[in-house]
Amino acid sequence: MHASSSGGTAVPSRPSRSSRATRFAFAALLAGMFMAQLDGNVVVAALPAMAADLRSGGAIAAVTAVYLLTVTVSTPVHGKLGDLLGRRAVFHGALLIFAAGSLACALAPSLPALIAARAVQGVGGGGLVVTAISALAQMFTREELIRRQGYLIGVMALSSLAGPPLGGLLAAGPGWRWIFTINLPLCAVAALLALRGLPGRPPERARTPFDLAGALLVAAVGGGTVALGASESLARSPLGAGAGAVVAAVAVCAVLFVRTERRAAEPLIPPSLFADRGLARSIVATGLAGVALFGTFAFVPMAVQEGTGADGGRTGLLLLALTGGQLAATSAFSVLARRRPAVTGWGRLALVMGVAGTAALALLPALHQAPRPLSVAIAVLGMALAGGALGLSMQAYTLIAQGRARPEQIGAAMGTLTFARQLGGSLGTAAFGWILLVAPGTRAGLTLVLATAAACLLAALLVSPRTEDDPAPRPSRDVRVQEPS
Repeated sequence: MHASSSGGTAVPSRPSRSSRATRFAFAALLAGMFMAQLDGNVVVAALPAMAADLRSGGAIAAVTAVYLLTVTVSTPVHGKLGDLLGRRAVFHGALLIFAAGSLACALAPSLPALIAARAVQGVGGGGLVVTAISALAQMFTREELIRRQGYLIGVMALSSLAGPPLGGLLAAGPGWRWIFTINLPLCAVAALLALRGLPGRPPERARTPFDLAGALLVAAVGGGTVALGASESLARSPLGAGAGAVVAAVAVCAVLFVRTERRAAEPLIPPSLFADRGLARSIVATGLAGVALFGTFAFVPMAVQEGTGADGGRTGLLLLALTGGQLAATSAFSVLARRRPAVTGWGRLALVMGVAGTAALALLPALHQAPRPLSVAIAVLGMALAGGALGLSMQAYTLIAQGRARPEQIGAAMGTLTFARQLGGSLGTAAFGWILLVAPGTRAGLTLVLATAAACLLAALLVSPRTEDDPAPRPSRDVRVQEPS
């Protein structure tokens, strides 16, 4: 809330210019996050129409894979650039890249052109997400961030639920190119809203070259890992020649990246982030949760079908329990955390829910002969708990990292946290695909996959931040602004 004058005068009912600018900036950040998250799944239902129009055949799957890849590898780069140049400049730059990629997608005459345009769009999308998370950490205190979780939940839910139906409707109506065209006016509105209110360029820092070598190496590590998870053949055959070469290249680049970051004057992912125990624990727990929860997305529907005997349509309906659990847990957090702001406890609760949920799902394949109501109940309970764990852990560990990171490293910290989650998901997808391949049967393989996911979440619980790792919310930073209630 705006501080009153020394005489104790009441806050005026009409928002001040700074408060109005902050509201506009907050709306711009929400719009940017919505577009970036929506475009991750809006094309799924439109892929058949794209394939028919561009005569591309099975290669059309690259349209979704390349977006995920460039979002992942660009995240830490945008985070670091925000620390150096300010959130306002990087947010507008990300909007421009995203709009240019969207326009190129809408005009793409062939599949290679569409894939290239989606890569550009993904670079912008990664910048929109990480810059929003970083800017929010600078603009608001912990209490205010918790109060605003409802808006973030709404954006997440709307982008997740509306994506596939919207893509299908546009593809069946005006055409799939409108999926990308509608981004252009949204980008223009977001750019206007963000003209003021976002954190600007930080105080003058010593001039040091950008960590280009680190950026190239993190792109190689992230790109190779995403390729392992996104390519079904690589994920299911990690011991084959092609996958072996990718794994070896990723390992070499990872080692070189660590050595480069230790020597860089302004490292992309500063090693000092991991000197802070609370921040390091948050990043590790987030990565392990990404392995377990994001990495099992492709396998949960298979387990549900094996355990309940449901067909594709009924399985799709049952999968709504994942989203329902996520929305229920995150909504409860946004309300209850105002009274119980010890965020580390919420993070541990999320991981316990995840262990229970994935363990329940691991039982499903063995229940294929059990009474249908029992297997359906266990499936719904397991998915609701896993979905709740996903949403709650993302909120809790993002809030902890936002509070622990030093002001000059907030972008690098948020970029690293997001990168760990996305990379963990790709690693999990590849590793679980290998487990399913070598298992003696599909049911045994699915049980082993989900049991391994539960073990990853248990490991995350053991290394998760403790109460002493989450100090009391800090006083307002450089540009934090709170609005009148």
